Amino acid sequence: MSDERIVILAHEKFPDRAKTALGVMRYGDQDVRAVLDRDRAGDRVNEHVPDIADAPIVESFADAYAAADGDLDALYIGIAPIGGGFDESWRDDVEAAIEAGCDVVSGLHYFLNEDAELAALADEHGVDLVDVREPDDDLTVATGASGDVDADVVCTVGTDCSVGKMTASLEIVAAARERGIDAAFVPTGQTGIMIAGWGNPIDRVVSDFTAGAVEDMLVEVGDDRDLLVVEGQGSIVHPAYSAVTCGILHGSMADGLVLCHAAGREAIHGYESFDLLPVSEYVDLYEGLADPINETTVVAGALNTKDIDDDETAADAVASFAADVGEPAADP
Repeated sequence: MSDERIVILAHEKFPDRAKTALGVMRYGDQDVRAVLDRDRAGDRVNEHVPDIADAPIVESFADAYAAADGDLDALYIGIAPIGGGFDESWRDDVEAAIEAGCDVVSGLHYFLNEDAELAALADEHGVDLVDVREPDDDLTVATGASGDVDADVVCTVGTDCSVGKMTASLEIVAAARERGIDAAFVPTGQTGIMIAGWGNPIDRVVSDFTAGAVEDMLVEVGDDRDLLVVEGQGSIVHPAYSAVTCGILHGSMADGLVLCHAAGREAIHGYESFDLLPVSEYVDLYEGLADPINETTVVAGALNTKDIDDDETAADAVASFAADVGEPAADP
């Protein structure tokens, strides 16, 4: 997936609700030629997100194709809605991309290869439909082999979904490499897989095999690296996704945990009737749940302060969060 010239579909969601789009744009090796968002057509990416490479925001794939002079390799679906469904309003753009000879890369639970119309069209035009959320077909249960890998293992865990676990993981890897540590990112979600080009989509794996899917990745690379940073998913108290969180926690058998939180968030995103717990309770919950499998501790905190307007207030929030965690914290 790296070095591709791509268009990212983010209709009606860019930038705040297009986590996949932003992740690929910020951390991927792909050359993003345009973003599709019919609500913001005519704008530029940097008008909304100043710290990533700029690109035009256009209304349709046809507009993106023209803006890129036809020099495109793929269309990425940059939205990951709750439930992972396919919005029929996207179909025209996906079909146009296929007809233009572009692959289509999707992180949805809705598999494009199982859509008869899209699959037939892709076959006709000789392009690939890449469903990154399709897990390996040879996964099995965990055996505890993660505890035997040579690398140190860190796992990011969260107070909620969409608090920055992937971002923290990637930034930890980058910082480690700057210090001469041979570190690797272990992706467990669709965006991380699009960025890294490998991984297991844990939220699509059979429940019995989730810990084993994490273990397989650690065993694959763990003896060749000094540090592995496992991307966490969800939250241990999330009403929908806690099972995924637990599978990653136990499968990674991590030496240390990094607790991630979004400043100012008080309720679970998308499930606002469920309040978040005090930060210190998350520390106890994660450590207590991990310990029977592999004794570990929360060693740091990562606070997402994007919704705080000024640096001084953000710094105060990070300091307060560090006190609640009982360990050093930063906004990566």
